Amino acid sequence: MRIGVVTFPGSLDDRDAQRAVRIAGAEPVALWHGTHDLDGVDAIVLPGGFSYGDYLRCGAIASHSPIMAEVIQAAERGVPVLGICNGFQMLTEAHLLPGGLIRNDHGSFICRDQRLRVENTSTAWSNGFTDRQEITIPLKNGEGGFIASAAELERLEGENHVVFRYLDVNPNGSLNNIAGITNARGNVVGLMPHPEHAVEPGFGPDTPDAMRSGVDGLTFFTSALEGLLARA
Repeated sequence: MRIGVVTFPGSLDDRDAQRAVRIAGAEPVALWHGTHDLDGVDAIVLPGGFSYGDYLRCGAIASHSPIMAEVIQAAERGVPVLGICNGFQMLTEAHLLPGGLIRNDHGSFICRDQRLRVENTSTAWSNGFTDRQEITIPLKNGEGGFIASAAELERLEGENHVVFRYLDVNPNGSLNNIAGITNARGNVVGLMPHPEHAVEPGFGPDTPDAMRSGVDGLTFFTSALEGLLARA
């Protein structure tokens, strides 16, 4: 299976996402923001970074890149799409996911290993987890506070569209401690933490077993791969 990773001007984690795809057992495909070609990929990752320097609003300019027209159409067909950090911001700006992301409530950039609880295991990117599983994923953002209207927030909670929730501490002021959400179909997921940074022993978060041994992020990518293989 082939999973595309889109590179935008200012992307930082596109190569990390490609590596995560490869470690999971799929073929990573580098995609360029300025084309309309998805190269026939089976799933898509919008990586983290500072696309277009985060001018205007984070992800706002990138959401109008040529390739995003194809990403939107693919998502509407049911193709799995994962937006990580800046990619999550793009998904909300492109209206593939509701709500928005604003400046952290403490006004500072934050970088830490963040504990999360898995709230929804029925999406294309979370089906490999168990219900209410607690995981640790690196987090790094300056504008990661999730917001939505009261009615939208009630709908997200009521329809089980919250996929990941912050534990122990709310690092950015996100409403209801929301770290990641999905669309109704479950094929589009966006989250602020970076699973691609927790896929390989020696480079992930610390665990009780050993320093830097956390690989909880790998399950995001194996979940998508196994789902694609099951449908093939």
